[in-house]
Amino acid sequence: MAIDTGTMNDRTSANTSQEPKTLRQMAGAPTAPPPLGQCALLIIDAQHEYLDGKVVLPEIKHALNKIEELLVAARTLGRPIIHIAHVGASGGLFDPNVGGRIIGQVEPHDGEVVVTKTLPNSFANTTLGDEIAKLDDPHLILCGFMTHMCISSTARAALDLGLGTTVISDASGTRALPLTEEGGSAVSAQALHQASLAALADRFSFVATTAQVLPES
Repeated sequence: MAIDTGTMNDRTSANTSQEPKTLRQMAGAPTAPPPLGQCALLIIDAQHEYLDGKVVLPEIKHALNKIEELLVAARTLGRPIIHIAHVGASGGLFDPNVGGRIIGQVEPHDGEVVVTKTLPNSFANTTLGDEIAKLDDPHLILCGFMTHMCISSTARAALDLGLGTTVISDASGTRALPLTEEGGSAVSAQALHQASLAALADRFSFVATTAQVLPES
């Protein structure tokens, strides 16, 4: 049987030109996140190391302002709030007395849970799972630092544990990374942030802005 290669090429071109879709969209799953009023807020690693320490992140002040908005709204709504803090060795990154301190702008209030960790995944060897188990079927809103590291690791682990998550794009951030060990090229902070969010949105999490989850004023 003769094959019309022209038709095949047309079909291939049409398929490759289609709008990309996430696995969520392909499965017909919901694409809109629940509002903050139905969620628990997790603030991950909002610590001085990223603000004025050894790993300063670009645009961190903007992200901190958005985290503060979420924090104020969650307190007003009476939603559960959990602060995650990475703990490093004395004299090193995330020294508990230096870079490991939570930034004052978003520091915990009395009664808010603080969970410490030593690995990117906030569930690994921590009490986070126990704290979440106390809540009624929670959906978790994640914000903080860094998008490609602790935010991503925590969101992926949450899926394995049967927990839904939303990552807040403008209340998180990361830094540039070298593209190869030889150096010379780099992935910009913005490109890495966007790529990390796109990967999470494919299957692991909703991705939304602060405005999309806050109550309407």
